[in-house]
Amino acid sequence: MTWLSALHLGHYELEVIVRILLAALAGGLIGLEREKHGRPAGLRTHLLVTVGSCLMMVVSEAFFIKYGDVPGTSVVRLDPARIAAQIVTGIGFLGAGVILKEGISVRGLTTAACLWLVAGIGMSIGMGLYFPAILSTVLALLSLMFLKKLEPFIGKDRYLKLSVLAFNREAFCDDLEALFAEMKLRVSDLEMVTDLEHEEVRIDVVVTNHHRRIGKEMTAAISKMPGVKKVSFR
Repeated sequence: MTWLSALHLGHYELEVIVRILLAALAGGLIGLEREKHGRPAGLRTHLLVTVGSCLMMVVSEAFFIKYGDVPGTSVVRLDPARIAAQIVTGIGFLGAGVILKEGISVRGLTTAACLWLVAGIGMSIGMGLYFPAILSTVLALLSLMFLKKLEPFIGKDRYLKLSVLAFNREAFCDDLEALFAEMKLRVSDLEMVTDLEHEEVRIDVVVTNHHRRIGKEMTAAISKMPGVKKVSFR
């Protein structure tokens, strides 16, 4: 029995069906979790990525099965790993499309990582590596559903962007720095624009090193400073 004849046997087609269905199940489970949280790439996207990756690996394997007996002197050159490499590259573009930058915050990184992971799961199932695919699916679901619940217990810095418009007086910047020092905040970014015509100064600053939301508190404190005309945060 040759590899070429094995391609046309019923058990091969049955195995391919099992692979594709298992890939759809794995991608669907992870996509369902993303869909539940309202992410742009949800159930359908993850399912299609997993099934597509699985199908491409099945096609790559089929090429080898069909043309594996071609002698080395032939003009036909086979590289089963080439399709896998192109899948990894292609998913990178898809993942970049779900990453959104809003001010100083970035959203979509977890969803992009999920797309990259489900592509790998689909590739694993497509090559018949069921145990690594199932293990990866279980680990992904556990991390998405349970690790998020640990976030309130993890002390992490929050970044606050403040925009202040005030009368251009000499001691204003010193007073602002003193307020940050009093609240034990660290300035990670600072931009200042001085309007000489209207005698105004605009300061955009990003502060961190706090573990709770202090936007309203900071706005109230800065508003009480002399010469402040407008203050906002995000």
